[in-house]
Amino acid sequence: MRVLPISLLCLLPLETMACSSSDDTQGGPPRSGIEAGYQQDRDAAAPEAAGGLLAALQPPTDPGPGAFLITASGEKLALAGYAFTPGASLASDPAFVDGWDVRFEHVIVTLDHVALSEGPDTNPTDQSETGKQVAHLDGPFAVDLHNGGPLAGKGGEGEQSVALGVIRNQNDNGGAGFDGAARYALGFESVVATQRAWNVNLDDDGLAQYQTAIAQGWSTLVTGTAMYKGPEPPADSEFAKLPRKVRFRFGFSIPSAYANCQNSDNDPAEPFTGEEHLRGVRVLPNASRLVQLTIHTDHLFWEKLSHEQPLHFDPIACAYSGVQEPIAVLSDMAKLDFTGFRCSDGNPLPPRSLVADYAPVTGGILYFDSNGVSPLASYEEYLEYSVSAQGHLNSDGLCAVKRHYPSPP
Repeated sequence: MRVLPISLLCLLPLETMACSSSDDTQGGPPRSGIEAGYQQDRDAAAPEAAGGLLAALQPPTDPGPGAFLITASGEKLALAGYAFTPGASLASDPAFVDGWDVRFEHVIVTLDHVALSEGPDTNPTDQSETGKQVAHLDGPFAVDLHNGGPLAGKGGEGEQSVALGVIRNQNDNGGAGFDGAARYALGFESVVATQRAWNVNLDDDGLAQYQTAIAQGWSTLVTGTAMYKGPEPPADSEFAKLPRKVRFRFGFSIPSAYANCQNSDNDPAEPFTGEEHLRGVRVLPNASRLVQLTIHTDHLFWEKLSHEQPLHFDPIACAYSGVQEPIAVLSDMAKLDFTGFRCSDGNPLPPRSLVADYAPVTGGILYFDSNGVSPLASYEEYLEYSVSAQGHLNSDGLCAVKRHYPSPP
């Protein structure tokens, strides 16, 4: 149960953005008789396929020089999951420090409102501030990041991405071409699942899962299976009571906006103090610029509300001590206190490390660090806050996060 204060304004949808007749976005087949590649109003109803299913998105064509091709990816981890083998090392591959092997079945998000604005460097100390919006691509787009796509991802070998649409010109600024010497602030949103969404790459089971997401008001749905692959724990330990196999189905109602993202494509340019990369995107003179909206799956398992943290599954399994092969759901995490985990049997969950290069927290009980974010009343709210920051640009570019659900700032 949430008890967090919030202004009613945070519960309202963002203002509808209307496009002029010079709009030149491409996001799929024609909507309600509007010419393909044009959208006059983001609230225009998308056509629906037979049987009430989502309308399939027709893959956009490459827009060529001076334009942006917008894609989405969950990177290799959304595709292959997190393997665990004895002797695992965090320095070589991402691994769960407590010995779990985690694989996904679906990583479904609804993405929308991709926007380009002037002035990514407007405020060196407030990344969220930009100049005026000059272009956009609206969806919404229903994407299963576990299914990947035909395009190469931005994060290296084995990564995949899938195209959402193109932005050919400044469709919010009279249709002018993009300035090849300028960087434009890029932002996008994760929104609640809707029947209006374009089906980018959902299969039949994904479509069925998405209908549940619509009914529940989820913006992110992650399903899969975790298997314990570490050494046999002592019979008298709390770890011996944990299930060895946990299926999970986490639905999150955490719509959020990701503003003015940093961009590794700008390296080696010097970023602002405290930031990892220079902000903004720019067009290329001889080819389209691929812009990847990246969703990180590791946020669901972090031990601290800070970038790139060690991963744990023990706390999730701890909610089901003595239960064989449970199905973990988010509401059950409300019973756990992340400042000192006690399992469903009331006993403390000790910290442990089953990798070569991780030192667990000291003391007899595992705890996670909210990094000063307050108030967070339970592990459920901790997870919501962490996962709501999952949106990035071009693999690792951090964005200013604006949460549109009841949460701390």
